[in-house]
Amino acid sequence: MPIGLPRLFIGVNCIGYTDVRLGSPSSLPAYRNRASMVYTGFMQNSHNPPGIDPAKIKAFALDLDGTCLGGNASLSDRTIHALQTCLHRGIQVIICTGRSIDAAEPYRLAIGATGPMVYFNGAEVVDMPSETTVKATLLSLEVVDYCVDLSRRQGHYYQVYFPGTPEHPRGILMAEHQAQETEMYRIHTGIQAMRGDLKQALAQPGLKGGVKGMFIAEPWFHENIRSQLVERFGRGIYITRTARTFLEIMDAGVSKGMGLRCALAYQGLQDAPVMAFGDEENDLPLFEAATYAAAPANAKESVLRAADIQFGPNTEDGLAALLEQLFG
Repeated sequence: MPIGLPRLFIGVNCIGYTDVRLGSPSSLPAYRNRASMVYTGFMQNSHNPPGIDPAKIKAFALDLDGTCLGGNASLSDRTIHALQTCLHRGIQVIICTGRSIDAAEPYRLAIGATGPMVYFNGAEVVDMPSETTVKATLLSLEVVDYCVDLSRRQGHYYQVYFPGTPEHPRGILMAEHQAQETEMYRIHTGIQAMRGDLKQALAQPGLKGGVKGMFIAEPWFHENIRSQLVERFGRGIYITRTARTFLEIMDAGVSKGMGLRCALAYQGLQDAPVMAFGDEENDLPLFEAATYAAAPANAKESVLRAADIQFGPNTEDGLAALLEQLFG
């Protein structure tokens, strides 16, 4: 049966954290530049795109929402089968998502992928299913605190993922208000944000930072939020859109591209040909870290321009059709 929306919830009693940083982005091995050729309309052509040898590809960097998930965040039987066929051919499937472990786990289990996965847009790289943290990069308390002030001042909904505790090892999601955005996010990911005073949460002893913060607001507010954050923190933060209304803030050392490089190095695949699949702004660094980049027809225009291959929309099993044609 197709895998649909997970129903997972996180509670909160206290907040604590042990720093698990395992190096900086500069310590990661450099990866090859992605191919410069652009090939669109692939599904109308019975031949492989020029310059791509499917037999040499060793790993996929796989975005979830908008790329391989269809309507209602569902993963179809056809897509599951296509990805499992690639796994059986020895291709490593590395999920690279803005989602948390909880929100991504039903899809990983359905596919049967194991090894390092990239969560929170690269803020965490975790080896699954052992849940061993390979790398974690936290957003400073100063940035989180400023975002809380900004949300209170301008009325934008803001929520924060805090690192795991012994009681909640996969992390804690907190917002100051239960609002329509809370429900929107729950429907989208299956994760229910707990209500609490974020200023009090930030004052908890031992807390080193947040995993990521997120404003949920209409797109026309995003630029205003971006400009204020950039004016205050400059290059010290990474800001990216992950869905129409989701604007996420992480540490400057975070991106899906950095997370992918870390995951590949962890497996000794840093020099292997990799194909990345994505549809949104946060997937552009992923494309830069991969050998080949592929985007569905529903992708953001800037992502389509950056892709080597364009395939059918996510609502029509476009990814599965592409994999069937390339990898049988």
